[in-house]
Amino acid sequence: MLNPYEIRRDFPILRRKIGGNQLIYFDNAASSQKPIQVLEAVKSFYETSYANVHRGVHTLSQEASELYEEAHREVAEFINAEGIEEIIFVRGTTEAINLVAYTFGLKELTSRDEVVVTLMDHHSNIVPWEILSRIKGFRLRYVGLTEEGLLNYQALSETLTPKTRLVCIPHVSNVTGIINDVRKIARMAHEHEALIFVDGAQSVPHMPVDVKALDVDFLAFSGHKMLAPTGIGVLYCKRRLLEEMAPFHGGGSMIKQVTYDKESERCIIEWSGLPWKFEAGTPNIGGGIGLMKAVEYLRKIGMENVERHEKELTRYALERLGELEKVQVIGSQDISIKSGIIPFLVEKFDSHDIALFLDNFGIMVRSGFHCAQPLHQQLGIRHTVRASFYIYNTQEEIDKFVQTLGQL
Repeated sequence: MLNPYEIRRDFPILRRKIGGNQLIYFDNAASSQKPIQVLEAVKSFYETSYANVHRGVHTLSQEASELYEEAHREVAEFINAEGIEEIIFVRGTTEAINLVAYTFGLKELTSRDEVVVTLMDHHSNIVPWEILSRIKGFRLRYVGLTEEGLLNYQALSETLTPKTRLVCIPHVSNVTGIINDVRKIARMAHEHEALIFVDGAQSVPHMPVDVKALDVDFLAFSGHKMLAPTGIGVLYCKRRLLEEMAPFHGGGSMIKQVTYDKESERCIIEWSGLPWKFEAGTPNIGGGIGLMKAVEYLRKIGMENVERHEKELTRYALERLGELEKVQVIGSQDISIKSGIIPFLVEKFDSHDIALFLDNFGIMVRSGFHCAQPLHQQLGIRHTVRASFYIYNTQEEIDKFVQTLGQL
């Protein structure tokens, strides 16, 4: 079982005080804190084994390359991918989505096609497809929500047609914490011979995710939301698709060889093997090593335990918030389909004012529209305050949070 009090010892930042108050970090949906194991692994790499990866024959380059490739293997095992060939390191979820848009999308989509997106999505899973649709001329179709703020599966079913090439969904809403039935949606998409892209930024750090069991074609997630450094993320893609897709970035590392042909006066390019043909230039090696250590840390705890702990905290927080008459929790409170994210409003107060008030007591929450304006429009509100939990949060922190809110 997960013991948050033991886990907290691994996070130096949680010992900090803000204005004389013990730090309470409830902004985990935006980014998580980092354990000493991750910090030390990155520090050790730069102090003892740093060099550029691949092609170098000297000791440091070999060590760095082995660590970087091991990081890919660790991530592949974490989400049950076939192997490192299906794991591309990127800067984060946003870059992963853009990579798919400008590789698969730019080559495969035509003006006769349709891409389905939901109004529950983060802007990073809306904006790239809007941009690309204006370049390629395909139709972008949006699926809305039910009155309870859940994804409208009936509307999704009615939206899918023989023209649908790709369905883009969030596994978990970054605003409401609602967990979508990815396996069901993947089956619906595949019945129409469409592919499915899943934004896993809010799921992979918080619950077991098995890409084979879910049968997803693409999955993206960010390291900084799961204990790793910023600037490192992952795109999972089924190998058969990656083999057909052309690279997004061109440069070093992603080529096997480049030769100049005098007759055509052009260079003949042969791509590197997977996944390297999609990782051009010098990668974020330290970030990859940090991600590997973060994955090791989470696997040691057990993702089932991570999910159970967050659900217990969420259930407790919802009960405590229900004691405050001025507080309105937004969206469904059904814990069976909800992760550790609670959006709320306080009567007569702006979301930023609430966040600043809590900050005076050392409580960190997020406020605004959380890069999901269409979702807020669907819910009929302009903004929310978002409290989000992780492995190091406790019920005592929730008590302090609710007690402080009660002073408004």
